[in-house]
Amino acid sequence: MRTIALFGPTGVGKTAVAVAVAELLRAGGEDPVAVSADALQVYAGLETLTGAASQAERAALEHRLLSFVPIDATFSVGEYAQLAHEEIDGLLAAGRRPIVVGGTGLYLRAALTELDLRPPPPSSLRARWSEELERVGAPALHARLAARASWAADGVDPGDGRRVVRALELLDLGQLHPPDGPSQLWSEEVRHPTLLAGLTMERTALYAAIERRVAEMLAAGAVEEVRAADRAGASQTARQALGFSELLAGDVEGMKRRTRNYARRQLTWMRKLAGVHVIDATGRDPTSLAREILDSGA
Repeated sequence: MRTIALFGPTGVGKTAVAVAVAELLRAGGEDPVAVSADALQVYAGLETLTGAASQAERAALEHRLLSFVPIDATFSVGEYAQLAHEEIDGLLAAGRRPIVVGGTGLYLRAALTELDLRPPPPSSLRARWSEELERVGAPALHARLAARASWAADGVDPGDGRRVVRALELLDLGQLHPPDGPSQLWSEEVRHPTLLAGLTMERTALYAAIERRVAEMLAAGAVEEVRAADRAGASQTARQALGFSELLAGDVEGMKRRTRNYARRQLTWMRKLAGVHVIDATGRDPTSLAREILDSGA
């Protein structure tokens, strides 16, 4: 039994496609379960902002690793990898089909393979670079990273503040070195046989979907959710959620802009993923996409 993994930019409709895949699998006698591979959907209390599967979607398809981390806690990809491996291994052993769904490329790779993951940095170091990120912005920090280690900066998008901060932390700790071979992130190695489907969309249609998504989040109470999380002492990692800082500042257009930029980075990740079966979702319904995924070798 092959694990199915769905990746794609925010707004492309991954959850709806996962539910449609599950319906087709159940029609064939299988018992699928979704395993989330999203860095921010782990937080309880940010379901609206992060676009986590709704209660109706969870009723249609059981989801694991959603909304289980307290809002004031930090959470790392290393912690996630251990949990994801346990979930996937347990599902396969029970004869249930795992459907790994997410838009965080690092978490997707962590779920599917054995990455050499470094421990989280001391809280003081993380706080220092996070504060500097807030003060000068991601592009300025990326320039500092390039000045210190151009080879490290080459692999990080200048607008991806989270990854820029992580690279600078690792440099400070002496744990980041020039690569001596192909990156694990882009290898074809996986822990279990996997069909990896990457959903894409024509740029204009994707941006329109992002506009609708933001409008739906606002209508569903995203601003109130963010304010409640802020009052509850949301951790620095939880505050990385798209739109968190923007909605606190009342900057809806800034949220949309940041989301579009993130979607572009997700598409860049997709182009680098080894063995990915790319499917254009523009103008298509979830069921037709699900059929194509299963017909491609699942």
